[in-house]
Amino acid sequence: MCTGKIKNSILALLGLVFFVPQLSFAQNNESNRLKIKRQKLENEIKYTNKLLTGVAKNKKSTLYELQLLDSRINKRDELIATLKREIYLLDEKIAQSDNTLKKLSDDIKALKKEYAQIAYYLYRNNSAFNKLIFLFSADDLNQAYQRLRYMEEMSAFVRKQAEELKKKEKKQAFQLKKFTGEKKAKKRLLNKQSDEMARLELEQKRKNQIRKQLAGKERKLRARLHSKQRAARKLTRQIETIIARETAPVKKKGKTVSYKLTPQEQRLSNSFVANKGKLPWPVDRGVISETFGVHNHPVLKHVKIKNNGVNIATAAGKNARSVFEGKVVSVMHITNTNIAVIIKHGAYFSVYSDLEKVYVKKNETVITKEAIGKIHTNLQGKTELHFEVWKGKVLQNPAYWLRGCCKIN
Repeated sequence: MCTGKIKNSILALLGLVFFVPQLSFAQNNESNRLKIKRQKLENEIKYTNKLLTGVAKNKKSTLYELQLLDSRINKRDELIATLKREIYLLDEKIAQSDNTLKKLSDDIKALKKEYAQIAYYLYRNNSAFNKLIFLFSADDLNQAYQRLRYMEEMSAFVRKQAEELKKKEKKQAFQLKKFTGEKKAKKRLLNKQSDEMARLELEQKRKNQIRKQLAGKERKLRARLHSKQRAARKLTRQIETIIARETAPVKKKGKTVSYKLTPQEQRLSNSFVANKGKLPWPVDRGVISETFGVHNHPVLKHVKIKNNGVNIATAAGKNARSVFEGKVVSVMHITNTNIAVIIKHGAYFSVYSDLEKVYVKKNETVITKEAIGKIHTNLQGKTELHFEVWKGKVLQNPAYWLRGCCKIN
C-alpha cells in the first residue's frame, strides 16, 4: 500500500476523533433561561394560590379575587408555553445527538476497512526480516532509526485511536439516553400542567360565577369605583404638588434660578437609571394584581379604569420597602386607612400607598430595601400595595423598573 493512502487514512481518523459534537451554545443558554423562568412562574402560581386561599376564607366574592384568578390563569398559560418551548429545544438536542451518533457509527464502519489495511501494512512491515530491509534501505543510521520509530508510533497510535472512538461512541449513546429521559420528564410535566389547566377551567367557571354575582351589585361597584378614583386623583394631585415643590426654581442673591440637581442628587439619579429593570420589589414577595395603564373594568361593562402605577398583592402583615436609596419628601394621609410615602431619588420619585402604618418621617434618608410602612389589609383579606414611579412630572411604568417584572430591551 502506498504511504500516501495510509497518511490519508490516519488524517481521516484524526478528524473523526477530534470531532466532538457540541450542542449549540445559544440553545443551552435558552434552555437555562427557560428553566429559570419556569421555576419563577411555578413559585408565583404557588404564592397566588396562598393569597387566594386567604381571600376564600372571607366567603365573599370580590374584585380582588377576580384579579388574583386572572393573574393565576395568565401565569399558568405562560408556564405551559414555556414547557412546550423547553420540550421543543430538547427535541432539537436529541435530534442533533442522534444524527451525530449515526454519523459516528457510519464513519467507524467505513474506517474498518482502512484499519484492516493499516494493520496488515504494519504487520507486514513489523516482521524482523522487513525491519532489516527497512533499516538497511535507509540512507544513513539516523534515517533508519526514524523509520523504525515511525512504525512503532503508528501502531500505537492506531490502537489508541480505536479505543478513543469506542469511548466517544459510548459517550454519545449515554448523552442520547440522557436527553431522551429529559424529554420524557418534560412531557410528564407538561401533562401535569395540562391537567392543571383542566382544573383551571373549573376556576374560570368560578370566576364567571363571581362576575355574575358582582354584576348584580352594580350600584355598590360603581360607588366603590368612584371612591377609589377620588382617592387616586387626590394622590396624584398631592404627588404633583410635592414634585413641583421639590423641583421649583429657587432664589439666589435676589435672582430666580431654575432648579438643578446637586452633584450628589445627580449621582443618585444616574445610579437609579442604571438600575432600571434591576430594582428590588417594594415588597419582599408578591404578585402584580393590576398593571399600569388603562384597562377595562373586570365587571362593569363599557367602564375604563386607569392605574398610574402597579398594584402588588401580598400576604397580610407585610411591609412596603424602598426600592432604592433616597430621601423621604412626603408622608401624607389619603384616607384613614391609606397613607402614602414619597421618596426622592435625584430626578426620580417612588410612591408607596395603601399603607396603614408608616415607619419613616419626612426628610429622613432611607436605604434600599428599608421597611417604610405596613401595608393595609381590609376586611375582605385584601393586602395590596400601590406603587408608582415618576421622572419629574412624568409617570413611568413601574414594571420596566422592577427586577424580573418585565423584559427590558
